[in-house]
Amino acid sequence: MPVHPYSLSELVSFLDGLPEPRIVMDARYRIIAANPAYVREFGASQVILGRTCYDVSHHFQVPCDQAGESCPLSRCQESDAPQRVLHLHHTPRGEEHVDVELTPIRDETGRVRHFVETMRVVRQASSKAAARGLVGRSPAFVRMLERMLRVADSSASVLLLGETGTGKELVARAIHEASDRCDGPFVAVDCAGLTENLFESELFGYEKGAFTGATHRKLGLVEAAAGGTLFLDEIGELPLSLQVKLLRLLETGTYRRVGGLDSLAADFRLVAATHRNLAAMVEAETFRRDLYFRINTFPIHTPALHERTEDIPLLAASLLERVDRRPGRRLTAAALEWLVARRYSGNIRELRNLIERATLMADGDEIDLGDFLDDETSCSGPFCSGPFAPCPEPPDFHLETPVDLFTLEQRYLAWLLPRCNGEVARAAAVLGVSPRTLYRKLQGEGSKAASSHP
Repeated sequence: MPVHPYSLSELVSFLDGLPEPRIVMDARYRIIAANPAYVREFGASQVILGRTCYDVSHHFQVPCDQAGESCPLSRCQESDAPQRVLHLHHTPRGEEHVDVELTPIRDETGRVRHFVETMRVVRQASSKAAARGLVGRSPAFVRMLERMLRVADSSASVLLLGETGTGKELVARAIHEASDRCDGPFVAVDCAGLTENLFESELFGYEKGAFTGATHRKLGLVEAAAGGTLFLDEIGELPLSLQVKLLRLLETGTYRRVGGLDSLAADFRLVAATHRNLAAMVEAETFRRDLYFRINTFPIHTPALHERTEDIPLLAASLLERVDRRPGRRLTAAALEWLVARRYSGNIRELRNLIERATLMADGDEIDLGDFLDDETSCSGPFCSGPFAPCPEPPDFHLETPVDLFTLEQRYLAWLLPRCNGEVARAAAVLGVSPRTLYRKLQGEGSKAASSHP
């Protein structure tokens, strides 16, 4: 936001009329002006003018980059260009995620004289225990949140990548809520549950009389998402025949209801998600290359729990608040220590299940370690992590003679499944596929092969 020429009083007067919180700083990090929106949002009763931005926002004694944070002002001075970062700021409500944008202001000679910092509190995520939405403050979580905020107010397609149970639908919903389509609908579609017969009628709807049983016109999910966001979950599970139909929708922006003649315009923002390695699937020709590049405009990695272990106590407190029927209870230090130390193949979904089960086992005002270690979930193995734990390390798998790939896969499944106590969900976690995919592999000839050992 360069101004040529300007006086400080004119700049301050201009900022006073803007709705977003803004401050003016000099090159020494000193706050020399703050607009009314900033005072309302961040100032409360504290003195602001004359203090440094890092003191007010972080309670640091040194600039952010000397305290392990990214400093937008130092980056702005180095690059001579605006900078944007995501920080945890102290506010009257406690620490909150704040989207910070810093702009250099030049005088009539072109020299940078002041800096305007614009701050927007991130309403879609909390750095404290919360009853809903995204929760976290670890570096991995903040990196994800920063990318989410950068893409939210655009129309770019987003691809969420991460292990099962990492909260991809919550991230998709947060992107929707932070976008200019937030007043429109958020429509989630489970691609793993779409058969070829259902795909067009579910997504595109159908006209009355289109087929036997079509007694009325049905609204499709694409039409239901008009003006909002369409979330395609587990897009990696779509068979190739359905990928072609989805690609046509995305490329043309039009569709027809089943049994209809008119082309209708689609109006949605696409967010897709998968736990599969789509790039590898493209190389294996099980996922269309053109569809991959169509949906992969802006990829976002949703971190697994092992990438954000420092968030587990915060997540545990949040999940306890969400699932416990007796409000006000808390987890003991021993229970929290156990939750932090264990391994999770199901990530946040598994953590939620453990906590909900423990709330049912606990009788008192505290939930202790013993409430998690009941007979059905206790385990003494080295890789124990609950009912869907990674399977214990079995003896080596080997073949006596070369076999074709199909036979190799079936023999491996037959070898693996008994070592996971016959639990498909546990075996699927080891293989890195969904239980639905593994069930499909075990059908037909696979079922017969799975009943015998190599």
